[in-house]
Amino acid sequence: MHQLVIWAALESEGLGASLQHYNPLIDEEVKKEWNIPSNWKLIAQMPFGNPTLQPGEKEFQPIENRVKFYS
Repeated sequence: MHQLVIWAALESEGLGASLQHYNPLIDEEVKKEWNIPSNWKLIAQMPFGNPTLQPGEKEFQPIENRVKFYS
C-alpha cells in the first residue's frame, strides 16, 4: 500500500513513476555498487521524475488465458 500512496502523491505533483521489482540475480551487485547493507533485502525500486511521454496502450490476453480456477 505504501507504493500506491507514494505513486499517487508523485502523480498529483505532476511526476511519473515506475515500480521495478528486483531480480535476486542482481542483489549482490546492486548492494556492492551503492554500498547497501548486506542484511537489507532488496525488493523493488520506484524511480520517478518528469514524464517525457505518455504511456502507450497496454494489450492484454483474454482473462481466461491469464487466470485459472481449480476446484
